[in-house]
Amino acid sequence: MQPLTYRPTVFSSYGHAGRQLRTYFLHLLLVALIVGFFDIPLFVLGESWDDAAAATVLLQLLLTAYQFLIRPIIGFGADLVYLRGMRDEAPDITAVFDGFRRNYLGIVLAHLLTVAIIGFGFVLLIVPGLIFLCRLAFVPYLVMDKGLEPVAAVEKSWSMTRGYSWRIFGLYVTGVVLFIVGLLFLAVGAFFALMWTRAAFASLYHAIDQKEREQLEANGEGHAAPGTSPA
Repeated sequence: MQPLTYRPTVFSSYGHAGRQLRTYFLHLLLVALIVGFFDIPLFVLGESWDDAAAATVLLQLLLTAYQFLIRPIIGFGADLVYLRGMRDEAPDITAVFDGFRRNYLGIVLAHLLTVAIIGFGFVLLIVPGLIFLCRLAFVPYLVMDKGLEPVAAVEKSWSMTRGYSWRIFGLYVTGVVLFIVGLLFLAVGAFFALMWTRAAFASLYHAIDQKEREQLEANGEGHAAPGTSPA
């Protein structure tokens, strides 16, 4: 296990993300382009949905099915590739599609459960929704990196983010600011802002995960290698 060179803070996570993006830029750029390609149907169907004449039940079903059965697989896979880049492991682009080959149902259910919990929080009040959003931010990594089942991933993310909610919220806020600034440089700047933010979230997860494993090792409980759960 290599020692961390940065702390699990907002600025340190973005700093580490920036350095790793330079190292694996072409790999992660390709991943971002793949994610963008799979986002196109959401925009196309969404625009058609806004047209009353085209807002058929079939169109709504297609959009919903795509949002829950296809897009999450790509998103979770992209998070895994970015995480490997932040760990200084050579990213495997094909991992973006890993969810279609293994644990497809687990990814779909984990995404569905996360969306339901966060959505319920926003229905109650804005603040609970933001809390749930921050506390469940690591679910995709735990499903893809640790192989956890949906409920276990939600529970682990909740415990893993304890004490880090404000930092995760800071990542979101910083990401929004970077995206707005990126818009000043046309769509290209906003695109790179999204890449940087995704890398920052992966960096924070990596830092907290390694910190937990180091603590387990210090306590004599052993530690798991990246991508596996502690024994």
